[in-house]
Amino acid sequence: MTPISPLSHQERATLLADLPGWAQLMDRDAIHKRFSFADFNAAFAFMTRVAIQAEKSDHHPEWFNVYNRVDITLSTHDANGLTRRDIDLAHFIERAAASLRQE
Repeated sequence: MTPISPLSHQERATLLADLPGWAQLMDRDAIHKRFSFADFNAAFAFMTRVAIQAEKSDHHPEWFNVYNRVDITLSTHDANGLTRRDIDLAHFIERAAASLRQE
């Protein structure tokens, strides 16, 4: 298996441009976004979709859920930073969120 490398500054600038609302964290090499849904059931359905994809790709988000809100942080721990795996998962997360009615 090929080692995963953190994204360069140029790569991250280019790739994050296609992910509106995702912000780089100041205290670590990771990205974060908050999602809000109509209710707890919609938020849980969203988390379930993401969890299934995360398991398939063996790349799991850090997240926090309160009622209709889901905060997600992505970083590749094996690479000690942001990688293409995080970007790919963020794109899936965006599609999953768009498929559910958000607040």
